[in-house]
Amino acid sequence: QVQLMESGGGSVQAGGSLRLSCEVSGRILRWNSVAWYRQAPGNEREWVATINNDGTASYADALKGRFTIARAGKNLVHLDMSSLKPEDTGVYICYAAKVVMLGRSSEHDYWGRGTQVTVSS
Repeated sequence: QVQLMESGGGSVQAGGSLRLSCEVSGRILRWNSVAWYRQAPGNEREWVATINNDGTASYADALKGRFTIARAGKNLVHLDMSSLKPEDTGVYICYAAKVVMLGRSSEHDYWGRGTQVTVSS
């Protein structure tokens, strides 16, 4: 079974920084990409950033320069957030795409449960 575990959320004042982590656990052979999404109350889920298996990364235009996604190990991805703003508040959710488990050939996508980030002014 594959699970995505997010950690690192919390409360911070505007201008502060946080590091979120996403661990893809299970008997994983490989994944194609890991992404972060976020959802604020009353808003739709929005894409934040993606890191591909080859290390290339992409970001939502509005977040470039403040957020950095990086792979920290085989199945660990960080999202470093700086110069945080109150509008960054929301639940940050990890998503792993095209995950293949050991001994299997099929690909599946997985979502984590999310971690709360609250930025106060």
